Amino acid sequence: MGTRARRLLTEVGRFLAVGGVATLVSLLLFNLLVHGGGAPLADDPVLAYVAANTVGMLVGYQGNRWWVFRHRPPVDAVGGFGAYVVINLATMTLPVACLLVSREVLGLDDPVSDNVAANVVGLALGVGARFWLFRRFVFKRPVPLLDVPAELAAELAGDPWPEERPEGSQEPKGSEGVSPPRGPSTPRPDRPAARGAAGG
Repeated sequence: MGTRARRLLTEVGRFLAVGGVATLVSLLLFNLLVHGGGAPLADDPVLAYVAANTVGMLVGYQGNRWWVFRHRPPVDAVGGFGAYVVINLATMTLPVACLLVSREVLGLDDPVSDNVAANVVGLALGVGARFWLFRRFVFKRPVPLLDVPAELAAELAGDPWPEERPEGSQEPKGSEGVSPPRGPSTPRPDRPAARGAAGG
């Protein structure tokens, strides 16, 4: 598997983990507002969904910025937060639309129907759209890994197998920016060791 494929799989795994935490926060808050004790927004589930997911969005931004896409520079000096908010608000219409269809078209207003519409069907559509849009419009493409040491390349790529050097990458540099010298007694790998002067 190539470096790009490993990096993509790592991003997907981390993105889903961060999304899971953010979704759990949103899910708990949504049900508290709509179906919990007192249920302050029982008659306005759309507003409750938007409020709950705004909190989840803030949680998700921190995880995406500093863990999922840490090897991708943000598009601007404020960490791409503006584009991140715009994308989240735009993709939020997907689960909201599912919730409206469930409530207004199908006439379903029980807790299970609300959660299936907004937090299963709508969530799946939103997650796929956000992952693609974040990689394209919020966090830039990473620096090419071929010109950095393999250990650093693995760290940037989230590569769990740092010993597998990307094809064409350079050897690690010394502290002065040059390759470590070979010892006088160390034979080159591409030719046999020189014979001694005595023919031994």
